[in-house]
Amino acid sequence: MTEEAAPRAGVLLVNLGTPDAPEPAALRRYLAEFLWDPRIVPLPRPLWWFVLHGIILRLRPRRAARAYRSIWTEEGSPLLVISRRQAAALQTRLAAVCGEPVPVALGMRYGRPSIAHALDALRRAGVRRILVLPLYPQYASATTASTFDAVAATLRHWMWLPELHLINHYHDQDWYIEALAARIEHARREDGEERLLLFSFHGMPARTREAGDPYYDQCQATARRVAQRLGLAQDRWRLTFQSRFGREPWLQPYTDETLKDLARRGVGAVDVVCPGFAADCLETLEEIQVLNRALFLEAGGSAYRYIPALNDDPRHIEGLAGMVAGHLAPWLRA
Repeated sequence: MTEEAAPRAGVLLVNLGTPDAPEPAALRRYLAEFLWDPRIVPLPRPLWWFVLHGIILRLRPRRAARAYRSIWTEEGSPLLVISRRQAAALQTRLAAVCGEPVPVALGMRYGRPSIAHALDALRRAGVRRILVLPLYPQYASATTASTFDAVAATLRHWMWLPELHLINHYHDQDWYIEALAARIEHARREDGEERLLLFSFHGMPARTREAGDPYYDQCQATARRVAQRLGLAQDRWRLTFQSRFGREPWLQPYTDETLKDLARRGVGAVDVVCPGFAADCLETLEEIQVLNRALFLEAGGSAYRYIPALNDDPRHIEGLAGMVAGHLAPWLRA
Protein backbone atom coordinates (compact mmCIF):
# COMPACT_ATOMS: atom_id res chain seq x y z
CA MET A 1 0.00 0.00 0.00
CA THR A 2 1.37 3.42 -0.92
CA GLU A 3 1.77 6.20 1.60
CA GLU A 4 -1.08 8.13 -0.02
CA ALA A 5 -3.39 5.11 0.21
CA ALA A 6 -2.49 4.16 3.78
CA PRO A 7 -5.55 4.25 6.09
CA ARG A 8 -5.42 7.37 8.22
CA ALA A 9 -6.20 7.31 11.95
CA GLY A 10 -8.36 9.92 13.64
CA VAL A 11 -10.09 10.60 16.96
CA LEU A 12 -13.76 11.20 17.68
CA LEU A 13 -13.86 13.22 20.91
CA VAL A 14 -17.29 13.15 22.58
CA ASN A 15 -18.99 14.93 25.44
CA LEU A 16 -22.62 15.06 26.55
CA GLY A 17 -23.81 18.20 24.81
CA THR A 18 -25.39 21.59 25.32
CA PRO A 19 -28.28 23.65 23.95
CA ASP A 20 -27.57 26.13 21.17
CA ALA A 21 -28.72 29.06 23.30
CA PRO A 22 -29.96 29.72 26.84
CA GLU A 23 -33.51 30.12 25.61
CA PRO A 24 -36.63 27.96 26.18
CA ALA A 25 -36.98 26.97 22.51
CA ALA A 26 -33.36 25.77 22.33
CA LEU A 27 -33.72 23.94 25.64
CA ARG A 28 -36.87 22.27 24.39
CA ARG A 29 -35.03 20.86 21.35
CA TYR A 30 -32.06 19.78 23.45
CA LEU A 31 -34.09 18.15 26.22
CA ALA A 32 -36.34 16.39 23.70
CA GLU A 33 -33.28 14.65 22.22
CA PHE A 34 -31.59 14.01 25.57
CA LEU A 35 -34.61 12.65 27.44
CA TRP A 36 -35.81 10.51 24.53
CA ASP A 37 -32.66 8.36 24.73
CA PRO A 38 -33.68 4.95 26.19
CA ARG A 39 -30.34 4.87 28.02
CA ILE A 40 -31.49 7.95 29.95
CA VAL A 41 -35.14 7.05 30.50
CA PRO A 42 -35.85 3.34 29.86
CA LEU A 43 -39.63 3.59 30.01
CA PRO A 44 -41.94 2.16 27.31
CA ARG A 45 -41.79 4.60 24.40
CA PRO A 46 -45.53 5.38 23.98
CA LEU A 47 -45.98 6.13 27.68
CA TRP A 48 -42.78 8.16 27.89
CA TRP A 49 -43.61 10.15 24.74
CA PHE A 50 -46.84 11.32 26.38
CA VAL A 51 -45.10 12.28 29.64
CA LEU A 52 -42.17 13.94 27.88
CA HIS A 53 -44.12 16.00 25.36
CA GLY A 54 -47.27 16.48 27.39
CA ILE A 55 -45.68 17.53 30.68
CA ILE A 56 -41.91 17.81 30.92
CA LEU A 57 -41.18 19.76 27.74
CA ARG A 58 -43.95 22.19 28.63
CA LEU A 59 -42.46 23.03 32.02
CA ARG A 60 -38.75 22.28 32.24
CA PRO A 61 -37.25 24.29 29.33
CA ARG A 62 -38.06 27.67 30.89
CA ARG A 63 -36.47 26.76 34.22
CA ALA A 64 -33.45 25.18 32.51
CA ALA A 65 -33.01 28.27 30.31
CA ARG A 66 -32.68 30.47 33.40
CA ALA A 67 -29.98 28.17 34.76
CA TYR A 68 -28.05 28.19 31.47
CA ARG A 69 -28.27 31.99 31.22
CA SER A 70 -26.52 32.25 34.58
CA ILE A 71 -23.38 30.52 33.21
CA TRP A 72 -23.47 31.49 29.51
CA THR A 73 -20.44 33.40 28.25
CA GLU A 74 -19.83 35.75 25.34
CA GLU A 75 -18.26 32.79 23.50
CA GLY A 76 -21.28 30.58 24.20
CA SER A 77 -21.90 27.51 26.33
CA PRO A 78 -18.93 26.82 28.65
CA LEU A 79 -19.05 23.10 27.87
CA LEU A 80 -18.83 23.67 24.13
CA VAL A 81 -16.17 26.38 24.40
CA ILE A 82 -13.98 24.22 26.63
CA SER A 83 -14.56 21.09 24.53
CA ARG A 84 -13.42 22.92 21.41
CA ARG A 85 -10.25 24.01 23.18
CA GLN A 86 -9.68 20.42 24.33
CA ALA A 87 -10.09 19.07 20.80
CA ALA A 88 -7.68 21.63 19.32
CA ALA A 89 -5.10 21.08 22.06
CA LEU A 90 -5.38 17.30 21.78
CA GLN A 91 -4.87 17.39 18.02
CA THR A 92 -1.77 19.56 18.43
CA ARG A 93 -0.32 17.33 21.12
CA LEU A 94 -1.08 14.11 19.23
CA ALA A 95 0.82 15.36 16.20
CA ALA A 96 3.88 15.80 18.40
CA VAL A 97 3.49 12.50 20.26
CA CYS A 98 2.62 10.37 17.22
CA GLY A 99 4.97 12.03 14.77
CA GLU A 100 2.23 12.59 12.21
CA PRO A 101 -1.07 14.52 11.97
CA VAL A 102 -4.00 12.86 13.76
CA PRO A 103 -7.33 14.59 13.02
CA VAL A 104 -9.56 15.16 16.06
CA ALA A 105 -13.26 15.86 15.54
CA LEU A 106 -15.58 16.99 18.33
CA GLY A 107 -19.08 15.54 18.56
CA MET A 108 -21.77 15.98 21.19
CA ARG A 109 -24.07 13.12 22.12
CA TYR A 110 -26.98 15.56 22.20
CA GLY A 111 -27.15 18.88 20.41
CA ARG A 112 -24.52 20.31 18.08
CA PRO A 113 -21.97 19.56 16.75
CA SER A 114 -23.49 16.10 16.51
CA ILE A 115 -21.62 12.81 16.49
CA ALA A 116 -22.82 12.27 12.92
CA HIS A 117 -21.34 15.64 11.89
CA ALA A 118 -18.01 14.81 13.56
CA LEU A 119 -17.81 11.37 11.97
CA ASP A 120 -18.49 12.90 8.56
CA ALA A 121 -15.69 15.43 9.15
CA LEU A 122 -13.29 12.57 9.85
CA ARG A 123 -14.43 10.73 6.74
CA ARG A 124 -13.89 13.83 4.62
CA ALA A 125 -10.40 14.11 6.13
CA GLY A 126 -9.59 10.65 4.76
CA VAL A 127 -9.78 8.86 8.11
CA ARG A 128 -10.36 5.12 7.83
CA ARG A 129 -9.51 4.18 11.42
CA ILE A 130 -11.38 5.96 14.21
CA LEU A 131 -10.69 5.93 17.92
CA VAL A 132 -13.79 6.95 19.90
CA LEU A 133 -12.99 8.79 23.13
CA PRO A 134 -16.00 9.74 25.27
CA LEU A 135 -14.83 12.25 27.89
CA TYR A 136 -16.37 10.26 30.74
CA PRO A 137 -13.60 8.89 32.98
CA GLN A 138 -16.03 6.51 34.68
CA TYR A 139 -18.08 4.17 32.48
CA ALA A 140 -21.85 4.44 32.68
CA SER A 141 -24.51 3.03 30.41
CA ALA A 142 -26.24 6.41 30.25
CA THR A 143 -23.13 8.18 28.98
CA THR A 144 -20.44 5.91 27.54
CA ALA A 145 -22.73 3.22 26.15
CA SER A 146 -25.09 5.85 24.78
CA THR A 147 -22.16 7.38 22.88
CA PHE A 148 -21.42 4.05 21.24
CA ASP A 149 -25.13 3.70 20.37
CA ALA A 150 -24.98 7.01 18.52
CA VAL A 151 -21.79 6.06 16.67
CA ALA A 152 -23.34 2.78 15.55
CA ALA A 153 -26.57 4.53 14.50
CA THR A 154 -24.56 6.82 12.22
CA LEU A 155 -22.30 4.16 10.76
CA ARG A 156 -25.22 1.91 9.85
CA HIS A 157 -25.80 4.29 6.93
CA TRP A 158 -22.19 4.20 5.68
CA MET A 159 -21.30 1.94 2.80
CA TRP A 160 -17.64 1.57 3.80
CA LEU A 161 -17.26 1.22 7.56
CA PRO A 162 -14.08 2.44 9.24
CA GLU A 163 -12.13 0.38 11.71
CA LEU A 164 -13.14 1.36 15.23
CA HIS A 165 -11.47 1.37 18.63
CA LEU A 166 -13.53 2.38 21.65
CA ILE A 167 -12.19 3.68 24.96
CA ASN A 168 -14.89 3.09 27.55
CA HIS A 169 -13.23 4.38 30.73
CA TYR A 170 -10.01 5.71 32.23
CA HIS A 171 -11.12 6.13 35.83
CA ASP A 172 -8.01 4.58 37.41
CA GLN A 173 -5.23 5.46 34.99
CA ASP A 174 -2.19 6.96 36.70
CA TRP A 175 -2.07 10.10 34.54
CA TYR A 176 -5.71 10.89 35.35
CA ILE A 177 -5.22 10.41 39.10
CA GLU A 178 -2.08 12.57 39.00
CA ALA A 179 -3.82 15.32 37.03
CA LEU A 180 -6.71 15.42 39.52
CA ALA A 181 -4.34 15.45 42.49
CA ALA A 182 -2.29 18.27 40.97
CA ARG A 183 -5.45 20.30 40.32
CA ILE A 184 -6.60 19.87 43.91
CA GLU A 185 -3.16 20.62 45.37
CA HIS A 186 -2.87 23.79 43.31
CA ALA A 187 -6.25 25.07 44.54
CA ARG A 188 -5.57 24.23 48.19
CA ARG A 189 -2.10 25.77 48.05
CA GLU A 190 -3.63 29.23 47.67
CA ASP A 191 -4.63 29.57 51.33
CA GLY A 192 -2.93 26.61 52.98
CA GLU A 193 -6.12 25.83 54.88
CA GLU A 194 -6.91 22.15 55.29
CA ARG A 195 -10.55 21.71 54.36
CA LEU A 196 -12.66 18.60 54.11
CA LEU A 197 -12.58 17.43 50.47
CA LEU A 198 -15.85 16.37 48.84
CA PHE A 199 -15.73 14.31 45.64
CA SER A 200 -19.06 14.92 43.87
CA PHE A 201 -19.92 12.66 40.93
CA HIS A 202 -22.95 12.90 38.68
CA GLY A 203 -25.74 10.76 40.04
CA MET A 204 -27.34 7.74 38.41
CA PRO A 205 -30.52 5.86 39.37
CA ALA A 206 -29.76 3.21 41.99
CA ARG A 207 -31.27 0.56 39.71
CA THR A 208 -28.33 0.95 37.30
CA ARG A 209 -25.92 -0.34 39.92
CA GLU A 210 -28.25 -3.22 40.74
CA ALA A 211 -28.35 -4.07 37.02
CA GLY A 212 -24.55 -4.36 36.86
CA ASP A 213 -23.39 -0.91 35.74
CA PRO A 214 -19.83 -0.44 37.11
CA TYR A 215 -20.19 3.34 37.46
CA TYR A 216 -20.57 3.39 41.26
CA ASP A 217 -17.53 1.20 41.82
CA GLN A 218 -15.40 3.19 39.38
CA CYS A 219 -16.33 6.45 41.13
CA GLN A 220 -15.30 4.90 44.43
CA ALA A 221 -12.00 3.75 42.94
CA THR A 222 -11.20 7.20 41.52
CA ALA A 223 -11.93 9.03 44.77
CA ARG A 224 -10.05 6.51 46.88
CA ARG A 225 -6.92 6.69 44.70
CA VAL A 226 -6.90 10.49 44.60
CA ALA A 227 -7.37 10.66 48.38
CA GLN A 228 -4.48 8.24 48.84
CA ARG A 229 -2.31 10.23 46.45
CA LEU A 230 -3.07 13.40 48.48
CA GLY A 231 -2.37 11.61 51.76
CA LEU A 232 -5.84 12.34 53.15
CA ALA A 233 -7.06 10.54 56.25
CA GLN A 234 -10.41 8.76 55.86
CA ASP A 235 -12.23 11.45 57.85
CA ARG A 236 -10.91 14.27 55.62
CA TRP A 237 -12.82 13.34 52.48
CA ARG A 238 -16.25 12.19 51.33
CA LEU A 239 -17.78 10.84 48.11
CA THR A 240 -21.26 11.94 47.04
CA PHE A 241 -23.57 12.01 44.01
CA GLN A 242 -25.29 15.07 42.55
CA SER A 243 -27.83 16.07 39.87
CA ARG A 244 -30.62 13.64 40.69
CA PHE A 245 -34.14 14.16 39.39
CA GLY A 246 -37.39 12.26 39.55
CA ARG A 247 -38.79 10.27 42.44
CA GLU A 248 -36.88 7.00 42.24
CA PRO A 249 -33.84 6.38 44.49
CA TRP A 250 -30.48 7.47 43.08
CA LEU A 251 -26.95 6.57 44.10
CA GLN A 252 -26.20 7.84 47.59
CA PRO A 253 -25.09 9.76 49.55
CA TYR A 254 -26.49 12.87 47.87
CA THR A 255 -24.22 15.89 47.49
CA ASP A 256 -26.72 18.54 48.58
CA GLU A 257 -27.90 16.61 51.64
CA THR A 258 -24.32 15.80 52.65
CA LEU A 259 -23.25 19.44 52.46
CA LYS A 260 -26.13 20.55 54.64
CA ASP A 261 -25.41 17.78 57.14
CA LEU A 262 -21.71 18.63 57.29
CA ALA A 263 -22.45 22.28 58.00
CA ARG A 264 -24.95 21.41 60.73
CA ARG A 265 -22.38 19.14 62.38
CA GLY A 266 -19.86 21.94 62.58
CA VAL A 267 -17.73 21.41 59.47
CA GLY A 268 -16.97 25.01 58.55
CA ALA A 269 -14.94 24.71 55.37
CA VAL A 270 -15.13 22.38 52.38
CA ASP A 271 -13.53 21.99 48.97
CA VAL A 272 -15.66 20.34 46.29
CA VAL A 273 -14.23 18.67 43.18
CA CYS A 274 -16.14 16.85 40.42
CA PRO A 275 -13.80 14.20 38.92
CA GLY A 276 -16.41 12.78 36.58
CA PHE A 277 -16.64 15.99 34.54
CA ALA A 278 -13.84 16.47 32.02
CA ALA A 279 -15.08 20.01 31.30
CA ASP A 280 -16.97 22.52 33.38
CA CYS A 281 -20.67 22.75 32.53
CA LEU A 282 -24.07 23.52 34.01
CA GLU A 283 -23.75 20.79 36.64
CA THR A 284 -20.48 22.19 37.98
CA LEU A 285 -20.73 25.93 37.36
CA GLU A 286 -24.35 26.41 38.42
CA GLU A 287 -25.32 23.41 40.53
CA ILE A 288 -22.08 22.92 42.47
CA GLN A 289 -20.46 26.35 42.43
CA VAL A 290 -23.63 28.34 43.08
CA LEU A 291 -26.59 26.32 44.35
CA ASN A 292 -24.74 23.88 46.59
CA ARG A 293 -22.52 26.64 47.91
CA ALA A 294 -25.63 28.49 49.02
CA LEU A 295 -27.00 25.35 50.71
CA PHE A 296 -23.79 24.82 52.66
CA LEU A 297 -23.47 28.42 53.83
CA GLU A 298 -27.15 28.70 54.75
CA ALA A 299 -26.82 25.54 56.86
CA GLY A 300 -24.00 27.11 58.89
CA GLY A 301 -20.84 26.58 56.84
CA SER A 302 -18.33 29.40 56.59
CA ALA A 303 -16.07 28.66 53.60
CA TYR A 304 -16.87 26.82 50.37
CA ARG A 305 -14.70 26.38 47.29
CA TYR A 306 -15.36 24.62 44.02
CA ILE A 307 -12.20 23.27 42.37
CA PRO A 308 -12.59 23.53 38.57
CA ALA A 309 -12.62 20.55 36.24
CA LEU A 310 -9.47 19.56 34.38
CA ASN A 311 -10.75 21.31 31.23
CA ASP A 312 -7.83 22.09 28.88
CA ASP A 313 -5.20 22.06 31.61
CA PRO A 314 -1.87 20.92 30.07
CA ARG A 315 -1.68 17.91 32.40
CA HIS A 316 -5.12 16.82 31.21
CA ILE A 317 -4.30 17.20 27.52
CA GLU A 318 -0.93 15.50 27.95
CA GLY A 319 -2.57 12.56 29.71
CA LEU A 320 -5.32 12.20 27.14
CA ALA A 321 -2.77 12.39 24.32
CA GLY A 322 -0.59 9.71 25.89
CA MET A 323 -3.55 7.41 26.41
CA VAL A 324 -4.85 7.95 22.86
CA ALA A 325 -1.40 7.51 21.33
CA GLY A 326 -1.02 4.19 23.10
CA HIS A 327 -4.28 2.94 21.60
CA LEU A 328 -3.42 4.31 18.16
CA ALA A 329 0.06 2.80 18.07
CA PRO A 330 -0.88 -0.36 16.13
CA TRP A 331 -2.54 1.79 13.48
CA LEU A 332 0.15 4.39 12.95
CA ARG A 333 2.70 4.05 10.20
CA ALA A 334 6.21 3.13 11.25
